[in-house]
Amino acid sequence: MAVKDKLKTDLFPTIWCPGCGIGLIMQQLASVMEDLGLDKTNTVLVTGIGCTGRMGAYMNFESVYTLHGRTLPVAEAIKTVRPELNVIVVSGDGDTSSIGGNHLLHSIRRNPNVTVICNNNEIYGLTGGQTGPTTPKGTTTLSSPAGSTASPINLQGLVNTNPESYYAKTTVYHQGPMRKAIKEAIEWPGFAFVDVASQCIENNGRRIGFGSAFEMLESYKADYKPAPKGATRLEGKQIGIIKNAAVPVAVPVPVPAGSNQVDGDGK
Repeated sequence: MAVKDKLKTDLFPTIWCPGCGIGLIMQQLASVMEDLGLDKTNTVLVTGIGCTGRMGAYMNFESVYTLHGRTLPVAEAIKTVRPELNVIVVSGDGDTSSIGGNHLLHSIRRNPNVTVICNNNEIYGLTGGQTGPTTPKGTTTLSSPAGSTASPINLQGLVNTNPESYYAKTTVYHQGPMRKAIKEAIEWPGFAFVDVASQCIENNGRRIGFGSAFEMLESYKADYKPAPKGATRLEGKQIGIIKNAAVPVAVPVPVPAGSNQVDGDGK
């Protein structure tokens, strides 16, 4: 299969834990890159600290392994100097929205033509399973044995403060919708963010009652439903794509009321 050319299969098996969702994201990303004709001559991957940051080492592309939380300023710098390149950030929820949260805010505001794929496992997985910015309230973690007391950060709300943004929510179970979201995000003419619910069985799943990664995948199937057609935002555990006003990057035009769209079925 040609998609194997996008992966450094000689380095397999990966160091990710058995059942980790990151490999499923990498598989779909590689497949989309093959479809779009992306290769090491026209695309750069930027990864951050954490389990997800290892993806750059397993993909046959030029990649930059950044400091913790610094994926977005590095990605913007690359895009500024080499605007012809496709710049794709692959990072975890902690790296993206905690130590990297300030950079996330301002990248959303500046609207660079950069794609972000966020492996959102709702935990700090690499360091043992501490409460992170996306951990649901009440969740038992290594650093919150009585349950997390804070509400999770609203990534959709942050991204959609930019009236020209692209936001998608999907899961590693929903392979078709994830593939579509990644493809559209790469093609989007501005800031695009794909929020992928992904299982960390070893440092999150077992602690909250799952016996296996399969059980976590089955929970995504049961819990996440497509958003209804015509919705302008995703509620709760809904998957879908929010397309704000698609205008050229850096061209200031008024955004009419009701310009948000949602693609709920992900097909």
